Amino acid sequence: MSPAPTVEVWAPEAETVEVTAGGERIPMHPVAHGYWRAEVADPLLRQGYRLSVNGGEPLPDPRSRWQPQGVHGASFPASADLPAAAHAARADRLGSGAAAGAAGHATPLRDAVIYEMHIGTFTPQGTYAAARDKLTHLVELGVTHIELMPLATFPGRRGWGYDGVDLYAPFPAYGTPDELAGFVRACQVRGLSVLLDVVYNHLGPDGNYLARFGPYFTDQYRTGWGSAMNFDGPLSDGVRRFVIDNALMWLRDYGFDGLRLDAVHAIFSFGAVHVLEELACEVKRLGRELDREFVLIAESDLNDPRLVRPVQRGGLGLDAQWSDDFHHAIHAYFTRETGGYYQDFRGVADIAAALAEGVVYDGRYSVFRRRRHGRAPIGVGVDQLVVFSQNHDQIGNRAQGERLSMLLGVPALKAVAALTLLSPFVPLLFQGEEWGAKTPFLYFTDHQDAELGRLVSEGRAREFQAFRWQGDVPNPQAPETFERSRLDWSEPARAPHDELLMWYRRLIGLRRTRATGALDGGARGGRATVRFNEKAQWLWFTCGGLLVQLNLSDRAQRVPTPKGEWKLLLDSEAGAGASAARGGEHTQAMPAAATRIFARQ
Repeated sequence: MSPAPTVEVWAPEAETVEVTAGGERIPMHPVAHGYWRAEVADPLLRQGYRLSVNGGEPLPDPRSRWQPQGVHGASFPASADLPAAAHAARADRLGSGAAAGAAGHATPLRDAVIYEMHIGTFTPQGTYAAARDKLTHLVELGVTHIELMPLATFPGRRGWGYDGVDLYAPFPAYGTPDELAGFVRACQVRGLSVLLDVVYNHLGPDGNYLARFGPYFTDQYRTGWGSAMNFDGPLSDGVRRFVIDNALMWLRDYGFDGLRLDAVHAIFSFGAVHVLEELACEVKRLGRELDREFVLIAESDLNDPRLVRPVQRGGLGLDAQWSDDFHHAIHAYFTRETGGYYQDFRGVADIAAALAEGVVYDGRYSVFRRRRHGRAPIGVGVDQLVVFSQNHDQIGNRAQGERLSMLLGVPALKAVAALTLLSPFVPLLFQGEEWGAKTPFLYFTDHQDAELGRLVSEGRAREFQAFRWQGDVPNPQAPETFERSRLDWSEPARAPHDELLMWYRRLIGLRRTRATGALDGGARGGRATVRFNEKAQWLWFTCGGLLVQLNLSDRAQRVPTPKGEWKLLLDSEAGAGASAARGGEHTQAMPAAATRIFARQ
């Protein structure tokens, strides 16, 4: 007879803790380091259970694996077969020989093209099952990694996921835990690695019961979204364990290939061992146990190379970090927006700096911040910086949620795509970008607390004042705000979306060819060589045997070509071509706003 399931909770200052289920109150027993534990019959747990501290109101389990009734409802166990399903996904990957790296491992970041996805708006149905039906589109596009926006259960029926409160329980509106594991498995069988966005700097306010169990939060620091997690104060060991175990759960039990760590600049940890360093070490240990290579990608606006330096060299040991500078330089130049943080970015020179180094602010003075910002990325590899021209933040945190495809014409969109996808860094696309989707991606919520919903709406309106954007901010609480953000899957078959989609596929195909070294005698990319003329508004860069040449001006002109013999592969005006160019003293006549890609002959 198998033993009864164990319920365990960290409540270091409690006098009593009980499990309430099926009308029964089952005492939990204290064990080491502030944990309480009880064995509870499985039939009772599957009726739904809660935990009561010191005889108080029964509350959801902080480590609940399933909250089908929402953040205030009872907790339920997940399938005991989840780890087995994740193992089966790896076996399928090994057996299929899909394009997932050597011996069935995930594609390494140096060869990656990441696709950011919000399950709720990716398809009309907004479920894992519906997203599975679109995987062929992603395979044909050529992406290697899907990055899912946060799945930890948050309040209501819709949202971005960054106000999650049940970190161990997948959001029920998208599907069951088993269906999530099945989605991950379906991706991996097709050669697509899957990353998950996780939030460890704060929790949302609605349904956040952690403080009732212990000192999960601290008054020493404050984030822009609420109380900071207690990673370095008294009794912080249990908080660190709570977060690290959560990361390991997603990787081990659901089979994810890595995590994107949200806003790590708002994770305050000033002990000798940073919580992110501890997390990185434990993830590497799990990888060794499972013979897998997991990746950890940080979002940070610090431009701090220490995030990705090895622990042995004083770093935190993460694998990569996002580069906002790359986005800001491209966005400010092409849209001519100068509000907010865009005031720091002007001209072709900043695009050239982003292409060459991955960052623009390497310690120079920031007008927006009114201080020096960043640090030179010395020792940071090109596969340790994730770059993008669009993502959920940069679209959704605009007043009207406009994509670049709603601000720019097709020639400019093609130039932006070439800069991003053929840069030496790891490119990331946001869902629908590949066909120039005309649906916005707005900020939407479904807070059940009416006052919280009102405060969120008013706060969004105040936040956008620095950017001088026009028009009323759509109410995040309104259902139509969410509905407007769903992708329109009829667009890719229509002009000009079909033209853009083909352009993206060709660029990703060229990037894959470059990654094999076939274009440059076995070289696998490396850093870019960049030249530009600010007055004439042209730029070219070479990387891994490819030359990307851009006339960014609104007039035809001759643009220099670097030394060597070059074969034209793609022309934004005419598709593929077979003409040749000779560099050195020669220049190429280019139409206005044109992009051309060559291979070295």
